[in-house]
Order: sequence, then structure tokens, then C-alpha cells
Amino acid sequence: MASLMDKAILSGVDNHPPMLEKDMYDSWKSRMELYMLNRSHDRMILESVEQAAEVIQANCDVKATNIILQGLPPE
Repeated sequence: MASLMDKAILSGVDNHPPMLEKDMYDSWKSRMELYMLNRSHDRMILESVEQAAEVIQANCDVKATNIILQGLPPE
């Protein structure tokens, strides 16, 4: 089995993000965070990835509320 360094060298990690492999999720996650922090808009990229689930949930909550309100009879 190749080491992490061998895989990094073979895949050319320095010019694109590392690729996800099932057996290396934890190291992939930390490498992606480091990759995002080293880009020009570092904090914005990392925060947008971390907050994406919250934004999706908020949008779904608004849609669900609208559906419920449309079903209520006018007073």
C-alpha cells in the first residue's frame, strides 16, 4: 500500500486539490482545509463550505413555511 506522500506525489497535489479516497477521508479533509486556507480568498472559501448546510436548511425552511401558508384559508 502506498503512503500518503507517495499518493500526493503521484497525483500532483500542488497544482490541484487532492482527490478523495474512501480509506483516507480524515487526512483528505485536513488537506482540503489547508488547501482552501492557502488560496487567495482563503477564509471565504472555507466558511462557505462549512456553512453550506445551514444555508440549504434555511432555504428549505422558508419554502416549507410558504407551502404551509399557501394551504391556509384566508381569514
